Amino acid sequence: MSHALATPSAVEYGHVEHVSVYFDDLDALGILHNSRYAVLLERALTAYWAERGVSYQGGQRSAPDTFHAVREFTITYRAPIAATGPVAVHFWLEHFGTSSAEYAYQFRSLDGSIVHAEGRRAIVRLDPATLRPTPWTETGRAVAANLLRPAPTPA
Repeated sequence: MSHALATPSAVEYGHVEHVSVYFDDLDALGILHNSRYAVLLERALTAYWAERGVSYQGGQRSAPDTFHAVREFTITYRAPIAATGPVAVHFWLEHFGTSSAEYAYQFRSLDGSIVHAEGRRAIVRLDPATLRPTPWTETGRAVAANLLRPAPTPA
């Protein structure tokens, strides 16, 4: 379940999606199990793209850009999530190439004061017939453009 961000302008770039942590996401210590971060990130990204018409529902892709594979996933844990309920996932694109993309993300408390975890997730768009890299569509590029982190200005 995702919740709309009350103040979308709360971040300078990218997007914040609220996702819910449920009791069965917690480990024996009562903290979010390390493997659940990838699932919650996937839910946040899926909600963002689906709201913009790029989704996979009822066994059908609404756009070719939904056919991609994760190439790399890294995470650094900073402060445990020790409760159920919503958590803020801030994500953005560091790179959007011909057929690949690299997200950066942070799991934060709802008020943004605590960074629970952060990392990167690289994906590659694949041709469904050959499973080889293939270019993103113009639709995918248009949606992704809103997630790109601006390049730093030279000093």
